[in-house]
Amino acid sequence: MDETCVSEHQWFVMRDLKRPNAKLPAYKELAKAGFRVFTPLITKVVEYAGKRKRVEVPFVQDLLFVFSEKETLDKVVARTDTLQYRFVKGAAYCSPMVVSVRDMERFIAAVSLTKTPQFYSPDEISPNMFGATVRVICEGPLNGFEGVLLKVKGSGKKKLIVKLPGLLAAAVEVGRTDYVELID
Repeated sequence: MDETCVSEHQWFVMRDLKRPNAKLPAYKELAKAGFRVFTPLITKVVEYAGKRKRVEVPFVQDLLFVFSEKETLDKVVARTDTLQYRFVKGAAYCSPMVVSVRDMERFIAAVSLTKTPQFYSPDEISPNMFGATVRVICEGPLNGFEGVLLKVKGSGKKKLIVKLPGLLAAAVEVGRTDYVELID
C-alpha cells in the first residue's frame, strides 16, 4: 500500500449478512458505534403475536452505506463476521465500492425530504418509466436538482428519479408543477 496515501472519509457500500429479523442489524449497530450510516428504509406491516404493526425495514436487506475512513472501517469489518465490503467487479483485487460524497449527500437529502420515497433496484428502472428531463427550481434542498421525471399515468404529482448509479434509485416528490423547469 502506498505510504503517501492520505486517508479520507468516503461512503463505502457494505453488506449486512445478518438475518432479516435480527434485533440489531448492522446499520443500527454501526450508528450506535458512532458511524454515519445510511440505509434506504421502507415501511412494512408485519404481524407479531397476532397483532399487526408498522415497522421500518431496509429496502434491500443487505445494503448499507457507511461514511468513514477505510482504516477505521477495516477494524470493524475484521471483528464482525456478518459485515462485508461490496467490491467493484472487474477492478483490482478487493477494491471496495464507494459512492462519491456529492452523489451520496444528494441522494440522502432527496429521500429525506419525502415522507414516502419509492425505491427501485437498477433492474427495475426501465426506459419507459422516464419522462422529461427537468431541473427543480424552488427554495429549499431540492433546488437545482436535475434529473428525469418518473412517468406515472394519471398522477398529478411530479416525482424526480434520483440515482446512485448501479446500486439504487428513488422517486421523490417534487411538489407543485411550477417547481419544475424543462431542460432541452
